[in-house]
Amino acid sequence: MQFSKRNKYIIAALFVLFLISFSFDVLLGPVKIPLNDVLKIVFGSSAPNSTWVTIITEFRIPKAITAVLAGSALSVVGLMMQTFFRNPLADPFVLGVSSGASLGVAFVVLTAGSFGINLYFLGDIVSNLSITIAACIGASIILLLITIVAKKISSNITLLILGLMIGYVISSLENFLKYFSSPESLQGYVIWGMGNLGNVVWNDLYFLIPVVFAGLVFSFLLSKQLNLLLLGEKYARSMGVKTSEIRTMIIIVGGVLGGVITAFCGPIAFIGIAVPHLTKNLLNEFDHKILIPAVALAGGVLTLICDIISQLPGSGQTIPINTVTSLVGAPVVIWIIVKQRKVKHSLAME
Repeated sequence: MQFSKRNKYIIAALFVLFLISFSFDVLLGPVKIPLNDVLKIVFGSSAPNSTWVTIITEFRIPKAITAVLAGSALSVVGLMMQTFFRNPLADPFVLGVSSGASLGVAFVVLTAGSFGINLYFLGDIVSNLSITIAACIGASIILLLITIVAKKISSNITLLILGLMIGYVISSLENFLKYFSSPESLQGYVIWGMGNLGNVVWNDLYFLIPVVFAGLVFSFLLSKQLNLLLLGEKYARSMGVKTSEIRTMIIIVGGVLGGVITAFCGPIAFIGIAVPHLTKNLLNEFDHKILIPAVALAGGVLTLICDIISQLPGSGQTIPINTVTSLVGAPVVIWIIVKQRKVKHSLAME
């Protein structure tokens, strides 16, 4: 793995921006806390207000860590899916993978409620484990379905529309489950579905951190195979790559990372599609040994920035993080579609 001199500076700048963004995400929020008191709390000194201590240590710091994990995981999964499908519009949200995870959560939470079992509030260990497994299974099933269909569809736009249609079908199934669920379970599911990084507490992070870290490491180990897939499946097979095994690994890693993040944070849109493209254009690089760490870092930075904006610092109010990520990601999707049309038009003119 060799970085050019230019890219070394860019990576260093991203790392500095990461530290600044993380610091501001802890410093800023709906409740205004003086900088001196924040620093005292972070470094373990006594603070004049015990409520501020709780806000910083139990809410803002776990939320900032969660933003880094969510942004890194979704961005790397998006990069792998774009490479594997050879589709610049592929990502967990757009292709319906996040919707599959949501359906898995809905099935567990709302179906359990129909039998009088309020699983969402049953207990942290049972609830989180059940919801996480269901989300991973749902995400993996949809990813497997997309993989099968993608072999028969060459159009990127058609595959995008298919992902949107899968999302609509899943939304209908979720509405069906909501209709027959108990009020308590429905309340828990609606709160989860809003997408909130602040729902994650320290006990959740003890599970989330090792899972995401393992997924990112495993993704990095696939770098060589992903580089070969850039030149097509036939070329990759001629170089000894077992594409069926790589497909299975991507489904597992994508399903687990996408499912776990969705289970704990709710659906988060467009991070997975926007960050890989922004990073590729920034670095002008296609080697996955460089791209995967860079995309993970950039994903953490962008999610932290979106989380800071969603907190509406000093206003006493917050907005769902999806509102902000959509404002960032949707223009990137439009830019990709326009860019592709221009390339196809240029080729047709030649």
